[in-house]
Amino acid sequence: MNRYETVFILTPVLSDAQAKEAVVKFEKILKDAKAKIIQKDNWGLKKLAYPIQKKSTGFYNQIEFDAAGEVIAELELAFRRDERVMRFLTIKMDKHHVAFNDKGREMAKA
Repeated sequence: MNRYETVFILTPVLSDAQAKEAVVKFEKILKDAKAKIIQKDNWGLKKLAYPIQKKSTGFYNQIEFDAAGEVIAELELAFRRDERVMRFLTIKMDKHHVAFNDKGREMAKA
């Protein structure tokens, strides 16, 4: 199992309930694939660096999880098929990135 981090941007025309429903859908895909969700963050409505689909804002979400490599293809296929997702990026975290995030969570608890 490797640790991954995915960030995706949802279209700003969604209501808060619709945005939460989309996030739950992607979490369910991960849970069904036996992935362990480490952390999830809703960054809220943010201004984009450049317009995407004639929109200047979007709902940013981040999920950090442990999973097998095959899960990524399934998750990214779901991102591509969902018209609510404007952009997404999934990265495999190296040991330094994992240690940095773990240390940050420990400091936030203290």
